[in-house]
Amino acid sequence: MRRAASLVGVVTAVVGLWAAAATAEETSVVQDMGAMEAKTVLTVCISAAVAFVTAVSILGAALAVGKIGSAAIGAAAEKPELLVRSLLFVALAEGLAILGFVIAMMLMAYMPR
Repeated sequence: MRRAASLVGVVTAVVGLWAAAATAEETSVVQDMGAMEAKTVLTVCISAAVAFVTAVSILGAALAVGKIGSAAIGAAAEKPELLVRSLLFVALAEGLAILGFVIAMMLMAYMPR
């Protein structure tokens, strides 16, 4: 599990750097290309970053909700008064998906028109 988490971190960093390099205006790639080709490359890079951020955040939230939700139901079966407290942690895990969606929308604002 730790290897998978570190792999996701590395891939996220690579995609983030790739998108950041694509948005830089003074790169040699953008200077060598025409304006239309530069917009196309920028659009593809940002689209890939948006898709990756959305997918990773939703998968992470799904994994967290699955683990926390099953533990919450197990705890509620033994002590019913713990149900409300444990549902709070499920809601926090769902916040990961919402945060990923918001970041994806912020990245989409940088797409060229």
